[in-house]
Amino acid sequence: MFVGRDMTELSMMSKSEWKDSELAFYHHSFQQIMPYLNAEGQTIHREIIEEIENRGGLKRQEADYTHGTRVSYE
Repeated sequence: MFVGRDMTELSMMSKSEWKDSELAFYHHSFQQIMPYLNAEGQTIHREIIEEIENRGGLKRQEADYTHGTRVSYE
């Protein structure tokens, strides 16, 4: 289960202020419902993708014994 800020709170913030886990979670969520999104939803999803790309992707720089190299949002 996702533990983080909800879309109501995040929508009042710049995407650059979002945590990586929030970007990952909402990107995955929007990706699942993409065929059903209206123009506004598609715009939000595109902005999330652009922010992920601006950050160089969602991969962690290095793994350790407790974490892999992918950002986990759960």
